[in-house]
Amino acid sequence: MYMVIRKYTKVRSVADAARRAKSGIGQLLKESHGFKSYYVLDGGEGVGVAVMIFEDRESANAANKKVLEFVQASLHDLNLGDPEIIAGEILVNIQSDQ
Repeated sequence: MYMVIRKYTKVRSVADAARRAKSGIGQLLKESHGFKSYYVLDGGEGVGVAVMIFEDRESANAANKKVLEFVQASLHDLNLGDPEIIAGEILVNIQSDQ
């Protein structure tokens, strides 16, 4: 599996960005080959983090382009700026037995 983490540090409203991402980016990702899961968290003080998990790097890269286009077209008014992006193969995955 492959994970992409985007960290935005100057978000005017993380809650608004998350709400809008849920409908827009959520739909894009659900339609993307290899998509596994998507998370958004509010890190406080204007920090927003998005985490995407895919089956492989190729799937992640293809979806990432679509997500960037959506962010630039639909979330530009939130002044997100350029995110710090960290991506790589998932080496450990531990899940609850429950």
